Amino acid sequence: PRICETPAGMINSIGLPGSGIEHFLKEDLPFLRGYGTPVILSVAGSRVEEYVALVERVHGEEGIAAIELNISCPNVKQGGLAFSVDPHATAQVVSACRAATARPLIAKLTPNVTHIATIARAAADAGADAIAAINTIQAMAIDVRSRRPRIATNIGGLSGPAIRPIAVRMVWEIAQAVSIPIIGMGGITSAADALEFILAGATAVAVGTATFRSPGAVIEVIDGLGPLLAELGVARIRDLVGAVQLWE
Repeated sequence: PRICETPAGMINSIGLPGSGIEHFLKEDLPFLRGYGTPVILSVAGSRVEEYVALVERVHGEEGIAAIELNISCPNVKQGGLAFSVDPHATAQVVSACRAATARPLIAKLTPNVTHIATIARAAADAGADAIAAINTIQAMAIDVRSRRPRIATNIGGLSGPAIRPIAVRMVWEIAQAVSIPIIGMGGITSAADALEFILAGATAVAVGTATFRSPGAVIEVIDGLGPLLAELGVARIRDLVGAVQLWE
């Protein structure tokens, strides 16, 4: 099994499914262009050189608004540790890709670190245009009858509402450390959830796991923001970015 449900989310270990960059450029990108919406290409690799090669391969391709560097991936030169657990490795990937493209670069960070703000600062200093946070949290679930983990890889990534308070905290920490935009994610299922991230300092949000429950979850979140802002007496959502009022 690659996915299992948890009381407030799910654990997955599906790797990075995809048919490769050539298939994406030939089949997927033309299809996505047809919708007239900005496309953010997410790239991943096990070496810095692989990230750079992918970034260079899409040079000149129309319809790609930005590139997300998924640096939550294992770094083979560091014994399999994710690039984004280390500020130096993070900076290496971002700076190398920055030299290879003028497109906006988004650094997607792992939450499985001690101090995520340090990693975010390294990415920003190396040339990232935005931060995406957070990715899934390492987790395990065990079937008590079979005594086996419920995921074939034993450990997987936990996502969904269970991780939202952690994600909000990390977005707030990142917002204290960098001045570039933050895309907040992790357990968003409603407009109120999205607004929580914005108050913490995110300038945009992303919805993932909720679409397993409801394919229209993104639309539901968007449609709910207008009435919520009206209820709060707020005219512009941008006025709420980082507007959390901390206790003294």
